Amino acid sequence: MALFILLILTSLCIAGREALSISDCGAYARRPEYTDIAVACGTSAIDLAIQICPVIYTGYNASLLILNSIQGITDCQGTLDTSVAPPVVRFSFPIREGNACGSNFLTTSAPGTGIFSDFSNIQTVNVSGVVRSFDPTIGTITYNAELKYYYSCAYPLEYLINNTKVDVSSSSIALKDNNGSFISTLSMALYKDINYTKPLAISPLGIELRTNIYVQVVASNLTTQYFVLLDRCYASVSPQPSNSTFFNLFVSCSKDQLTTMLENGDSQKARFYFPAFRFIEQQNETISTYYLHCITRLCERSTCNTFKQCSRNRRSVETTVVQESITEPSVLTVAIRAKAENPIPSKENALSGGQTDGSGASIGLGIAVAVLVVIGVAAILMATTFYRKLKRLS
Repeated sequence: MALFILLILTSLCIAGREALSISDCGAYARRPEYTDIAVACGTSAIDLAIQICPVIYTGYNASLLILNSIQGITDCQGTLDTSVAPPVVRFSFPIREGNACGSNFLTTSAPGTGIFSDFSNIQTVNVSGVVRSFDPTIGTITYNAELKYYYSCAYPLEYLINNTKVDVSSSSIALKDNNGSFISTLSMALYKDINYTKPLAISPLGIELRTNIYVQVVASNLTTQYFVLLDRCYASVSPQPSNSTFFNLFVSCSKDQLTTMLENGDSQKARFYFPAFRFIEQQNETISTYYLHCITRLCERSTCNTFKQCSRNRRSVETTVVQESITEPSVLTVAIRAKAENPIPSKENALSGGQTDGSGASIGLGIAVAVLVVIGVAAILMATTFYRKLKRLS
């Protein structure tokens, strides 16, 4: 009885502020349909919008829509919005386990596919729940149909920073599919000091070889439930991680001997550094330009240590050529330009066709002169010998 009185008082209070009846709904007053709910899967919160006129048509109002049976908590109650057409009741709650208005969190694992096919364990977290109608009717029977609005957002926890796609599913009596992603919370930046306080500005002439490049991947405005774990970082000649020459800085627990990992999977930032290098295939270029890519995992704080174990399967990723990247890219490319050790040939040498240079011509001329000198000396010796023989005979 107390709960019933509380709901009635809340209903009257809302109705007093924003009176809405069947007559106010006009053409929007109808039976509920599958499209009555809109689900927005954000990076830090999930937003629901349910058309209120079908709810009123069925015999309820905004205060009688209860999110995951949570009552008495203001942040979990719906808010009537009559500024849009058709009017809706809105719910908004954070994606934080234990503070998501009773939403269910389910983390599943499956073998990676496509760009993540090198990894045997790719996690996805599914956040789901239901908005139900509460029938205040007292008695044995009721004429009000029960309403159930299910929502579900599936967030993959593995991302390729410069190119990724996130699929989000939702299900309910009213179904709405939307794409949501954590990728906007992720960023990668280069620094020139180990304290990560001085951004690395690469000049048009490039940076010196063997100069330490400090890399940081950060998650900003992300629920504290997840940490950043770099699964793989590599450099490629192509700006897109497609079939091209590449070099692995590290893959899981296997890393290049000159790559140093400072922090990974322990917070919402990951840090490492490596000395600047150049690709041999760019040896005839003054500047060696390549691109840094990182496959980044968002792992639940309690499971990050599991993914940091060296025993997990990696399907020979060191020798695998990166396949065509996922479509509809969201590019966040970090380019690195390193100075070559030897300058390119001069313009005069280039005009000569690149076949010989000045030193080569000088060597050829020297050989020819030497041959002529040898022949001349031999001729003089032969003439001198012949002259002496003639003199003796006379």
